[in-house]
Amino acid sequence: MVIKSHCKKIEILVDAPLWRRVRDQAMEVSSDGYTLQPTLGGEGARGRWFDDQVTGGAGSKVVFTTVLDEEAAARFLDALEPLLEAYGLMVTVTDVEVVRAQSASKPD
Repeated sequence: MVIKSHCKKIEILVDAPLWRRVRDQAMEVSSDGYTLQPTLGGEGARGRWFDDQVTGGAGSKVVFTTVLDEEAAARFLDALEPLLEAYGLMVTVTDVEVVRAQSASKPD
């Protein structure tokens, strides 16, 4: 049997040394999990950046992705607010439909 649920996918471009703080905030609001993706570089309001693999991660960024129900997503975004201003995180929020087999669950 397949289960469909409407959720919010939250993706955050974050400096690599900060991703654990973001993860901790997500876990506090009942996230079932997350995905980290490496990045090569980019450019935005704060200028151009790239992962030079020389600075030990200080200049590197990762994309932190989690999928939450609407209530948890709102709590997560509220919890991130201080980090948004202090560290210039970029956050995108997308409405998604998650399709899973009914037996898919987090192990106890």
